[in-house]
Amino acid sequence: MNSDHHRRRSIRLPEYDYTQPGAYFVTICTHQRECLFGEVMEGEMRLSVWGEVAEQCWRDIPAHFSHVELDAWVVVPNHIHGIIIITDVVGAQHAAPLQPPRINVRPGSLGAIVRSYKSAVTKRINELRGTPGAAVWQRNYWEHIIRTERALEAIRRYIAENPLRWELDRYNPETGGRDPRAVELWRMLQDDARAMARQEER
Repeated sequence: MNSDHHRRRSIRLPEYDYTQPGAYFVTICTHQRECLFGEVMEGEMRLSVWGEVAEQCWRDIPAHFSHVELDAWVVVPNHIHGIIIITDVVGAQHAAPLQPPRINVRPGSLGAIVRSYKSAVTKRINELRGTPGAAVWQRNYWEHIIRTERALEAIRRYIAENPLRWELDRYNPETGGRDPRAVELWRMLQDDARAMARQEER
């Protein structure tokens, strides 16, 4: 079984309303995890021209979605981590997708925000390098609903330290192993999700 396909198929919560206000931890990977956005040198990210596009388009998200604020983010060689905060249920969609969506995406939802971002980055990069229609991003994205203050602080720290820990990053094609910090964070997020689910059942 293609493990990437399995993860993509199961990452959204089917009953969750992704237009509602909240904080979301998002990871978006490049197509085939190509190190397109630059390189990490001595623990610091050195952005390529394409990496600068990815970062600028991320910064521009609130200009196109008035109900969105950005928290911590980082662009690393083949992916971006970021915290998106939806402050209101009302919002406008900006850049049209390059391909018609295969599923319905509600305007102003997290999916619409990410799709629009990916579309804008793809369009600008392909214009700059003269590769119309070429894939820039991996299909779909990973997200986590941030439920607690401790999760928010842990994710902020993880994002800030991501370039420093690049040699252990699971997305690094030359990684030497698993990052214990990432494993610890994932376990904590799962614990928070289970605790919140138990509270909602009461």
